[in-house]
Amino acid sequence: MHSDLVIARADGRPMYVQIMEQIKQRIAVGDWPRGEEIPSIRQLAVSLSVSVITIKRAYLELEREGVIITQHGKPSRVAAEPNLTSHDHAADLAHHVTEVARLAALIGLSHDDLNARLHDATDQLKKEQP
Repeated sequence: MHSDLVIARADGRPMYVQIMEQIKQRIAVGDWPRGEEIPSIRQLAVSLSVSVITIKRAYLELEREGVIITQHGKPSRVAAEPNLTSHDHAADLAHHVTEVARLAALIGLSHDDLNARLHDATDQLKKEQP
């Protein structure tokens, strides 16, 4: 399986976090199907030109989160029911909601107007989804 993962050296986030996020995305969109083998730690380290330790840390975290399954002596696999929700998404949402509230206050938007805009945005997303 070709990884198609890319490490942005200019990105301020640790490389293992970038790897984790991209693996989760590949699984979420179906590029890496549930139960399928994923690249070995060594294969991925070579293809990304990073240390084995970096990939091992990403895989350990992904296993801890329930995204992949690793067994000594066997290939790592995507979990049958991978947990693709993460605490990071919740933290991102909290950050963005705080920022939206701050911007609304700056332009003098009332609480009711802000709620109406949020409601409209969620309705629009529902219409766009199949």
